[in-house]
Amino acid sequence: MNSERRYNMIYKANKFILDNKHKVNPRFRLNFHLMGEYGWINDPNGLIEYNGYYHAFFQYNPYDSVWGNIHWGHAVSKDLVNWDHLPIALAPDLPYDKDGCFSGSAIEKDGKLYLVYTGNSFIEINKEQKKRTQCICIAISDDGINFHKYNGNPVISTEHIPAESSKTDFRDPKVFKRRDKYCMIIGSNDGHNQGQLLLYESTDMLSWHYKGIMAKGDEFTGDNWECPDYFELDGRDILIVSCENKDESQKNTSAIYMVGKFDYEKCTFESNESHLVDYGFDFYAPQTFLDSKNRRIIMGWMHSWETLTPTQSEGHNWAGALTFPREVKLESNSLVFKPVDEIINFRQNEYVIENMLIDREYCLATNGDCYELEVVFDIGKATEVGIKLRTGEIEETKLSYTAIDNIFCFSRRKSGAGPGGEKIIKIQPINNQIHIRALVDKCSVEVFINNGKYVMSGLIFPKEDSTGIKVYSKGESFIKHLKKWDIITKNPISMIPI
Repeated sequence: MNSERRYNMIYKANKFILDNKHKVNPRFRLNFHLMGEYGWINDPNGLIEYNGYYHAFFQYNPYDSVWGNIHWGHAVSKDLVNWDHLPIALAPDLPYDKDGCFSGSAIEKDGKLYLVYTGNSFIEINKEQKKRTQCICIAISDDGINFHKYNGNPVISTEHIPAESSKTDFRDPKVFKRRDKYCMIIGSNDGHNQGQLLLYESTDMLSWHYKGIMAKGDEFTGDNWECPDYFELDGRDILIVSCENKDESQKNTSAIYMVGKFDYEKCTFESNESHLVDYGFDFYAPQTFLDSKNRRIIMGWMHSWETLTPTQSEGHNWAGALTFPREVKLESNSLVFKPVDEIINFRQNEYVIENMLIDREYCLATNGDCYELEVVFDIGKATEVGIKLRTGEIEETKLSYTAIDNIFCFSRRKSGAGPGGEKIIKIQPINNQIHIRALVDKCSVEVFINNGKYVMSGLIFPKEDSTGIKVYSKGESFIKHLKKWDIITKNPISMIPI
């Protein structure tokens, strides 16, 4: 009966997508980022390279462009640029996950693909009151497409949550292998407004034993930790967590990383400081994986909990996307990020400027709404330099650097419909130069500053004819070089059967 119900719920969702995806308004749809075919997506889940394909699962409401009714969507790619949609992997169809198949991760074991996810359910206490419970569950696939939930679920139930942890915030397992053991870290809090991570271990992926509190936050790192990630990079241990309610300006949209030392036997992670993974508007819940080229790759959710976008308010029938995949590297005890090299294969129509003196605003003889742009400013005597993207009669998205205070600003005050505002960070020029690399894809802008030392991501919603590109300088500066390429990809394929 349970297997029949699962089949029916997945069949129902897949059929709804196929029957309704023609209703999606294409105006702001991205060309080289992963989105749902219809409805809402949030956290990336289960990122892995398996059987010759990159797999990306994601939190998915296939019925509406708002959060709720969470399934696991699924897509695959050969090149991390073009994504093809597969049938939904998980549906909330059993008592332990009836109110959502929440976030988790993936791992290969004995040639099979294991999904480790959060089962979310509400238990009715009385007519006015419900209590949320969260547990850890597993689903297994022989082909990487069709998954069956383990009959012994949940593998970690509420009864196995330690006393020093919240019973209602216990989610987002990230699984990795360490020598002969499987390890799982779970996001939680201590019940007193401080985030923490719990560590479990297993020899078979099915029986799990609590080892201890791996890491704990403070008053500056939010009151709950979600979507944890751990990996080793160049001999250092890296921890990533997404912080709920980090501060009033960031609210639910802060993902931080820490470079430190993980002592597995003592179950401790020690680090002296934390940094934001992304300093922009729309980035949360990132997850990483190691691919067959030995690259550590990260993807995050490109949206935010605090904002309602035009694709929602204007009935476009979709919301949310994943960031373009970024390679993670360690330089001088800090993480740096760059778009994966596969983007190079999709560049067309190169536009180049070399060694141009600039002391005013200059409109480039190129335009577009789907492109990659690289600019190196030699600041010279200028007090401010910058780029304006998606410009129109009154619209612009401005990326600027002011020399007097070393402030880089991503401003979408004039970006069109949707949320405005600006984000600023303090940076240092490199030999009096500012390096900017931007990926522009319809309604998204991802900015990599000074070779990826800082990244800022944001959604914008300009008019269709706002496609201009401008550079400007207040005072004399030089553009050492500027290169722009259109990014041309194929149309995504739906592999969902009826």
